[in-house]
Amino acid sequence: MLAGGGARRLGGADKPGVRVGGRPLLDRVLAACAGARTTVVVADPRPTSRPVSWAREEPPGGGPLAALDAGLRLSTAEYVVLLSADLPFIDGPTVGELLATLRAGRADGVLLTDADGRDQPLVAAYRTAALRRGLAALAERHGSTAGLPLRRLTGSLDLTRIPGPVASFDCDTWDDIAAARARIREHGHVLDEWISAVKDELGIDLDVDTGLLLDLARDAAHGVARPAAPLTTFLVGYAAARAGGDREAVAEAVRKAAALAARWADEETTDPAPPAQPTDKPSTDKPSGAADAAPGGAPGPAPAPGARPDAE
Repeated sequence: MLAGGGARRLGGADKPGVRVGGRPLLDRVLAACAGARTTVVVADPRPTSRPVSWAREEPPGGGPLAALDAGLRLSTAEYVVLLSADLPFIDGPTVGELLATLRAGRADGVLLTDADGRDQPLVAAYRTAALRRGLAALAERHGSTAGLPLRRLTGSLDLTRIPGPVASFDCDTWDDIAAARARIREHGHVLDEWISAVKDELGIDLDVDTGLLLDLARDAAHGVARPAAPLTTFLVGYAAARAGGDREAVAEAVRKAAALAARWADEETTDPAPPAQPTDKPSTDKPSGAADAAPGGAPGPAPAPGARPDAE
């Protein structure tokens, strides 16, 4: 991962540390590489959300080819994913697709193209051997890779291209930063972005079915009481952690809580007739026409003329 540029169009700001969705850009990119055996960041060391190895190009600020050369010196992998540190929307599935396409073919590399169809060589997967050969040839021809543009290397490689207008979006200007911040707050993205940010903040790698949790929260809110939704989901998470904390533990805890919420709601909506209460009192039936006795055993008043004996 290349994270040591000067960010001139951001006025020299610390671009990898600029926050989008509450997380530094660098951490967002690192989250997309969670499955990597080794993660190398070419930049001056800084706190990160995940453990990484640090490298620095020689000389510092020597450009992307020098940075790539420095990073490769810390890797022995057959394949390498090369990313810049300013990609707010890169994700694990995209990285997986790049690698799968590379492994399935014979090309030297697989890269994304942006919304205008332009190659994005810093959102790509490459065969490490092809990169090493290309870098060695350039160093021999020019004496050094410092200061050379990246296209000097990629132009000599056999590349496969995949359209990726969102994942390849990079933040070069403050307008780009504003656009990225606005996009993650759109209705179709905000929930996934928030869950990803929370998991990253808490150091949780678990891939949970958010649909199940949302259904549970809805059932608890509607069938019990609105405050039951967040409390129930918290308790489900706690129970899942005690049971091992994997995806299956979450699903089982959700199933149990959802069943309980359904039973609770059924009791609220079902209103059976109350059962008859047994009694052991003697019968108080009276012969037709008999008058009720007044308190103390005295006969009650006689009915009015013409009135039925049972009229009130």
